[in-house]
Amino acid sequence: MAFQGSLAELHLPDIIQLISVSGKSGVFHLSDGSLRGQIHLHEGRIIHAQLDDVLGEEAVYALAIWSQGDFRFEPGAPTEQRTISKSNTNLLMEAARRLDEWRVLSKKIPSTEAVPQFVVQDNREGQINLNTSEWLILSKIDGERSIKAIAAAAGLSVFDAAKILYGLIATGLIRLKEPGAATAVRAVARPASASSPVAPPAAAAGASGAAAAPGGELARLNRVRDVCISFLGAVGESVVAKHYQKARLDIEKGAGAEAVEEAINQIARAASILKGPPTTEALLEQLRAMR
Repeated sequence: MAFQGSLAELHLPDIIQLISVSGKSGVFHLSDGSLRGQIHLHEGRIIHAQLDDVLGEEAVYALAIWSQGDFRFEPGAPTEQRTISKSNTNLLMEAARRLDEWRVLSKKIPSTEAVPQFVVQDNREGQINLNTSEWLILSKIDGERSIKAIAAAAGLSVFDAAKILYGLIATGLIRLKEPGAATAVRAVARPASASSPVAPPAAAAGASGAAAAPGGELARLNRVRDVCISFLGAVGESVVAKHYQKARLDIEKGAGAEAVEEAINQIARAASILKGPPTTEALLEQLRAMR
């Protein structure tokens, strides 16, 4: 006989324990919106679980923290798949531990569908030390991927990716935007008549005659911008645009090569965070060749 109900009223670990005591075989079907998961039991013991493309223990842990949705248990012959070897007790204890951690993580990560994006801080000082896992996560952030997608790209569970992101958010390197929300670009204004994040060189020159600056520094700055965007891609566009705008204004006020050098230094610092030291070195080599 099928057994069904709402996960908002009965938590999955409690339901599993209830079914386990009876020693039944069958499958739990779980749904939450478009999400679908299954947990298979053989004589009361969990032997296989799946949530989307996640299998085994990680699927159990992910399903066990659902606080809404529906479940249905269908008795039947056990599946041939065996992706779980731990006892129910160990599985549910770990699920309970993760649930406690999720309660903390959710204070900064309300949804795994949220999209991480980099934070550019004007006055960040000192060196930032990151471990291998943090670099791995940073390398997957492109301003479009959700936390769930980043975890998949990094080969990590959503839980592990969320824990790493929690630390990056707490230190101010990353912030989250809801899926579909417009990307906020801090301190960079887009000209009403331009499709690019910075004003076209001709327009800038027309405004103040900066194209005639000694040594053609504005033309050099434009080349720096193009090379940096080529190296860093969309994830670095806002950083490049911000420092380009500042350097352009300085050149218009009479500054020379030092304005371009300052822009290069600031972009290089940001590139080290966004893309890592190897990309930064390659970028600087390219920029040095332009001098």
